[in-house]
Amino acid sequence: MARQSRTVPVALPADAPASTPWFRNLQISGFTVTVLLLIVGALIVLAPSLRILVEQQQEIAELERSVAEQQAVVEGLQTDIDRWQDPAYIEAQARDLFFVYPGDITYLVVDDGMTIDDTDTAVSTEIQTTRIDWTRALLSSIVTAGLTDLPADQLVSPEFEGVE
Repeated sequence: MARQSRTVPVALPADAPASTPWFRNLQISGFTVTVLLLIVGALIVLAPSLRILVEQQQEIAELERSVAEQQAVVEGLQTDIDRWQDPAYIEAQARDLFFVYPGDITYLVVDDGMTIDDTDTAVSTEIQTTRIDWTRALLSSIVTAGLTDLPADQLVSPEFEGVE
């Protein structure tokens, strides 16, 4: 016996809407409600712990950055220590502080002449002679200092008397 399929026309009531919302077709069982409540409860219980975990991860990242900066400082200081092991570096630093070896002659330039003076003073291109012979003045100063009983503030070289 062969079964025939029959279609039965179904008529919708005239007052019902043609499409129903999707959530009306949902059938929620007690198990589904229990699982959803457990998930919500777990989130409520674990949320403060997760917040603390995130804060600790941020603090660890900041501390790692701080450690990296301190290691860079230590490496820089180690470089300075290595420099100070070099005698040439020590000598250069000492010379920057105007230290010299015994017997060295140093010159300290007070005015390097780099300032520009806009006065009307003309610069001479001719060679000028000094009015004082410095060798004779030095010799007379030595002789006078050795042969006199006068105090130092009263001594005047005979070559410089009257010269201003």
